[in-house]
Amino acid sequence: MKTVKISLNSIDAVKSFVNTVTKYDSDFDLVSGRYVIDAKSIMGIFSLDLSKPIDLNIHTEENLDGILDALKPYLI
Repeated sequence: MKTVKISLNSIDAVKSFVNTVTKYDSDFDLVSGRYVIDAKSIMGIFSLDLSKPIDLNIHTEENLDGILDALKPYLI
């Protein structure tokens, strides 16, 4: 598992982020405080406080470099 910090500061950023992570079979969790939600759930993401950076847990070791490359626009 790899954890990175991301920022989703607009509705368009959330939509394109969800489109990006749904291309992968791996599990992605967003962690904000005590809340853990599925990163592929657009409704779940909007329930978080998006004004602060969020931890993204990537549950895979396969193609990790490719995933991180695709997520570059959101990484902090």
